[in-house]
Amino acid sequence: MLKLAKLLHQKGFHVTSVNTEFNHRRLLRSRGSAAFHHSSSHFRFETIPDGLPPSDEDATQDVPSICESTRKTCLGPFRRLVSKLNDSVSEVPPVTCIVSDCILGFTVQVAKELGIPNVMFWTASACGFLGFLNYCKLLEKGIFPLKDASMITNGYLDTTIDWIPGMEGIPLKYMPTFLRTTDPNDVMFNFAMGQVENSRNASAIVLNTYDKLEEDVLRALSRTLAPPIYTLGPLDLMTLRENDLDSLGSNLWKEESGCLEWLDQKEPNSVVYVNFGSITVMTPHQLVEFAWGLAKSKKTFLWVIRPDLVQGASAILPGEFSDEVKERGLLVSWCPQDRVLKHPSIGGFLTHCGWNSTLESLTSGVPMICWPFFAEQQTNCWFVCNKWRVGVEIDSDVKRDEIDELVKELIDGVKGKEMKETAMEWKRLAEEAAQCEIGHAYLNLESVINNVLLNSV
Repeated sequence: MLKLAKLLHQKGFHVTSVNTEFNHRRLLRSRGSAAFHHSSSHFRFETIPDGLPPSDEDATQDVPSICESTRKTCLGPFRRLVSKLNDSVSEVPPVTCIVSDCILGFTVQVAKELGIPNVMFWTASACGFLGFLNYCKLLEKGIFPLKDASMITNGYLDTTIDWIPGMEGIPLKYMPTFLRTTDPNDVMFNFAMGQVENSRNASAIVLNTYDKLEEDVLRALSRTLAPPIYTLGPLDLMTLRENDLDSLGSNLWKEESGCLEWLDQKEPNSVVYVNFGSITVMTPHQLVEFAWGLAKSKKTFLWVIRPDLVQGASAILPGEFSDEVKERGLLVSWCPQDRVLKHPSIGGFLTHCGWNSTLESLTSGVPMICWPFFAEQQTNCWFVCNKWRVGVEIDSDVKRDEIDELVKELIDGVKGKEMKETAMEWKRLAEEAAQCEIGHAYLNLESVINNVLLNSV
């Protein structure tokens, strides 16, 4: 979202970026307050409360709680903020358009009240969006809610779905995971279904992807939704002019950039990068299995271990593990992932299949080992392994021997080399889409600006 805001600012828009108070405090801690003291008066930050009890904890908020709270409480504070910005004595020009995350549906109502465009930005994959968009059909067909909890483990989720254009042949277990419940009132299923359905009321929908990657899915979305759909990706490759906004980043964890110097000392395509994103949590047993699987492979690795990675406990590894891998393993709490994945020493990525991670891996030409956690990550995993053919999946019940085998195959095996070649082709197509001024992403950005954002409703 911040990258898109910077691109719009570069195109001449006055930008007010709105965070929740909680996330803005985390940004200040991770980036330093100096990063927000830039000379441009045309790029500002404002905050609204998220409705949850105040907290200074430096950890990811509970997902169902934050989703439910923003849905119920954020309309009023956001409406008041926009009213303040539109006040005649305000130091900023009046709001003429709103660009918002798709899961913040309350922004559509405010835009409608003001008679201005509201472009909704779906930050995850197009295939994930299509999966969520079919939640209403899962409900209509009686697939949701599950009739019995045993259906989660008895093989029922292997059932193939053949009625979603663009996703033909996908097993039910690779649909976004919030359907895995017997509760018809499940917060996350109903929240996701409600927010994607609400996107039908947007002036336009923009996606961080590129046409060649998700062509069939994008075609299906365009036939299903009334608002025009624009692909503005990969955003990571879209060029920004150097300016005083360069220090602004969106990582909520403080980066340890020293890992790049460590990578400089490694051979090309020799290092496995391991990062499960900002939300994934695991058990202490799973952490140990991953650790000994990496150790057993004898391959060099860079592993990001967040302080809150282990659910309900500290992320502590056995002392003998550290002794075993001290010459070839580096553990950090966070890192500049886009720069790491582009480093020539990286040969593979052990990932949770979050969309930013997946897309950054594709645009860097790096094959993947996939261990999806929740939501549309399972959908991304299916496309990575079966459609784009740049990844292999780990069983959810992770075992060290499987990690060992897959890491070796990724770095040294025939399938690993084939996936690398395929990943490099996806990288080429991504660079083509984001080619400065003439790629589809830039042309689509101009279309969004001229046909939507600069037009009144």
